[in-house]
Amino acid sequence: MKIILASASPRRKELMSLVSEDFEIIPADIDEALPDNIGAEESAEYLACMKAEHIGRQHKGAVTIGCDTVVVCDGIVMGKPADEKDAERMLSALSGKVHKVITGVCLYSDDEKRSFSQVTEVEFYPLSEKEISDYVSSGEPMDKAGAYGIQGLGSLLVKGINGDYFNVVGLPAARLKRELDEFMCEIAK
Repeated sequence: MKIILASASPRRKELMSLVSEDFEIIPADIDEALPDNIGAEESAEYLACMKAEHIGRQHKGAVTIGCDTVVVCDGIVMGKPADEKDAERMLSALSGKVHKVITGVCLYSDDEKRSFSQVTEVEFYPLSEKEISDYVSSGEPMDKAGAYGIQGLGSLLVKGINGDYFNVVGLPAARLKRELDEFMCEIAK
């Protein structure tokens, strides 16, 4: 059965190759505005489902995987920063605190779907203005939820994590493998 990853993220592509050797990438270009009734902790799964359904409806018979990752700190969702000032604001808010990284995943095939959210807690060291400024100047934070990448220079900001490391990178590969195997068995019936 054809598998489609509805994401342009090079990090997700790399992690998806652990889950399946054979998949296609078709990014979902959707409006990511959230309805007012979607809470911070449900937003990633909601957007993952929108992405999977958008691409999946165009590819009958395939299993489409949609993903979205958000950082939630003090009940506020942090997506990708709009600019350097926004990245500095996000990193300042995360400084010295524990926050949640939530990746929503949706599996969709011919109007059948299964979705879940994986949560990992990440604690940052207290960050100086210089540390924040230097990190933002590296350019790394600009395309990442919460304005950091744990797999790169952002690892130097992290005091510890509780949960799935790969979830923080953007794809909970081990859980996805299990969910995908079960989903494919269900839809094959």
